[in-house]
Parts: sequence; C-alpha cells; structure tokens
Amino acid sequence: MLDDFEIGPHAISLLIAYLLAFPIGWNREKEERSAGLRTFPLVAVASCGFIQGAEHLMQDEPEALARLFEGIITGVGFIGGGAILQQKNAVRGTATAASLWVTGAIGVSVGVGSYDVAVMLSLFAFLTLQILSPFSRKLSPDTQKQEVED
Repeated sequence: MLDDFEIGPHAISLLIAYLLAFPIGWNREKEERSAGLRTFPLVAVASCGFIQGAEHLMQDEPEALARLFEGIITGVGFIGGGAILQQKNAVRGTATAASLWVTGAIGVSVGVGSYDVAVMLSLFAFLTLQILSPFSRKLSPDTQKQEVED
C-alpha cells in the first residue's frame, strides 16, 4: 500500500485546481457575495480530490466514474442551492451558485487530467463575472429603482 504513495502528482493537481478556482473566489469575495475566497478553492480541491482519491478503484469501471461524477455534480449543486436567496420580488445568488458549479467542474476536470478544459472553464467563469457584472447591475430592476429613489 505504501509503495503506491505518490503525493507529488496529486499535490500538483490539487494545487492547480486551487489556483484555477482562486480568481473566481476572489471575484465573489470582492463583490461581497455569500461564498468567496475560501469556498471556491475548497470546492475545486474537494472535487479534484474525490476524483483522484477514487481513481485507482475505478480504472476498469467507467460506470463507477460516471456515478462519482453524478455525486459531485449533485453535491456541488446542493452547495450552490444554499447560496440562492429569495428577497421580496428578486432572487439573489444565482451567479454565485453557477460559479460554484463551474468551480466543481474545474476540480473534476483537473482530477481527470483535462487541464485544458479546467483552464478554459476558469477563464470563462472569471471573465463572465468580471465583464458582465457592470451590465447586470445596469439592467437590474433593483438598481434602477434605487437610482430613481436616490
């Protein structure tokens, strides 16, 4: 058992998952959202860790890998659901929930060695949050209502 103890490759993958999720968490923290700098890297690391921790058990069983993916998707979706709040006539937290879901996908992608997919997911999520947030604020009925009241 100890002959198979190879911490290096796993540490590198976990670090990559952490680093790819960090900008997304930084954005959510900067925007003062319910989940932020600590949550997003942990979701990515956990998703990656579930894949890598079980990879030796699933080498010849693609169905087992599919079930693991399903479990991670469901679990991360549950966490994201906790970020969604209904306030008066508005729903808040959907971008944070979707960001958590993407972060889980980043971790899974790194866990299976699809680093290119993980990088693209991280890039698209971060750019979407950075670039589209100002437009979203301008289009939000709450923002328009506040501007009229101010």
